[in-house]
Amino acid sequence: MERSSTRRSASRRISSWAPGSPWHWRAQGLHHDGHSIAGSARRRCPSPWTAGHSERDRQVANRPAFDARPAGLAGDAQGDTRHHGGAEKALHHYALDHYPAWVADIGQRDVLGAAGAFGENLATAGLLEDDVAVGDVFAIGSAVIEVSQGRQPCWKLNERFAQPDMARRVQASGRTGWYYRVLEPGQIAPDSRLERIHRSAPAWTISRIWRVFYVDTLNRSELVALAELPQLAEGWRRHARRRLETGRVEDWTPRLAGDARAD
Repeated sequence: MERSSTRRSASRRISSWAPGSPWHWRAQGLHHDGHSIAGSARRRCPSPWTAGHSERDRQVANRPAFDARPAGLAGDAQGDTRHHGGAEKALHHYALDHYPAWVADIGQRDVLGAAGAFGENLATAGLLEDDVAVGDVFAIGSAVIEVSQGRQPCWKLNERFAQPDMARRVQASGRTGWYYRVLEPGQIAPDSRLERIHRSAPAWTISRIWRVFYVDTLNRSELVALAELPQLAEGWRRHARRRLETGRVEDWTPRLAGDARAD
């Protein structure tokens, strides 16, 4: 893939982001074959998680840009580095479009008043799990990033939202968001443009993969395809192989109710 020429040809007109109303703006000039979306870039507060407080609280940085690196945004931190972060989960993206649905589902919460409620580094409108596939490559700022996997929600969302079954709700809804690996390090600003510049596995959307893992859980043909999908993070391919070998679905309870084994 010639990224420089592809990047130029994929440019789209976008709206500006209004910091005063972070989840009410909508990008303009979107096209069905690609998106350029204004959004917010955020980083985590580097504090360990304790009861009543999540390390996934975010703050918009008081500086013009962040450095996106293979391990994530410079200065980004996780309290639980065993289960969170890493090259395949360098950046988390969540759709602002889902926020009104969550208000309808669980009621208005302070945490839903601004982008970052789900621990996302990138928040945009107009791009959903149905629109994004593993292997999709995006340019944002001067960085190039690639979709690696969906998100497996963990019990920490229960604490963050003061909702005992929040992680299960997120998983059941399919409104999970997704992760990126960083292909080319660069700078990302809160108003950077997000441009899709390449697709290698467009049939394998985040929504389709979610359905295989959480709805049609023992569909052998789908699991075989996922196990062999090179664009998908190895951890998820390993899950698919294990189901094929055992004929069983792994127990989700520890992750969803009390032990952050995956995210």
